[in-house]
Amino acid sequence: MAMDVVDYEIKGSEMQFVEVELDPGEAAVGEAGSLFFMDASIGMDTVFGDGGKQGGGLLGKLMGAGKRLITGESLFITVYTNQGSNKQRVAFAAPYPGKILPMDLSKLGGMLICQKDSFLCAARGVSIGLHFQQKLSVGFFGGEGFIMQKLEGDGLAFVHAGGTVVKRELLPGQTLMVDTGCVVAYTPNVNFEIQYVGKIKTALFGGEGLFFAKLSGPGTVWLQSLPFSRLASRVFAAAPQRGGSREEGSVLGGFAAGGLLGGLLGGDDD
Repeated sequence: MAMDVVDYEIKGSEMQFVEVELDPGEAAVGEAGSLFFMDASIGMDTVFGDGGKQGGGLLGKLMGAGKRLITGESLFITVYTNQGSNKQRVAFAAPYPGKILPMDLSKLGGMLICQKDSFLCAARGVSIGLHFQQKLSVGFFGGEGFIMQKLEGDGLAFVHAGGTVVKRELLPGQTLMVDTGCVVAYTPNVNFEIQYVGKIKTALFGGEGLFFAKLSGPGTVWLQSLPFSRLASRVFAAAPQRGGSREEGSVLGGFAAGGLLGGLLGGDDD
């Protein structure tokens, strides 16, 4: 399917959104829940599958939908088409603080491997598929890096990463050790493996997990400083676990805690 060539502008600093400009008849595809706003002449159509092969048969659509389901995404994807006679704009917002990365697949060999929850939107014609790591060690110990998304085509795709983004160009034989959740995307010629941290003490008490992602060149990798899983675990750890609210640093909270502790230790004062 021919790719639509779209213009875009990324706005914001920490909570970014991408504004895509569509010529008459052009379209963009977006994940469910990613829409920010759109002009009045933009038409929405929810399609079954990955949105990249709308003219395919039922079997192809079922396979595309099944792949998306495995990666934890919706079975459907939304297509936004400019049905007017002038340029129209549609915007897609990032789901949490970080950066939106424009990926020109035509300059990346027509394919990009990315984390399963990082895809935001793309020009119509880009196929969003499934990528399984080939090695059993990655499957057993790779965590977030085992099942990834595969973006194919020669158009623009937009990927979201948490925190600050680092782009590294790896030379042939050059190796980079990364936390498995910090890998955002990489070109398909990069070799992805899982490696044990090496020491029992470090594995048990280091707080960094038991395994690293080992990325070997040649190729390009994109890394994120704040994976959503890490952000979510910190929020969960800081949240009250027994209902009510926890008043950290509050004088009233301290008195309440002291009164409760005193009651528990002193028993009834009847």
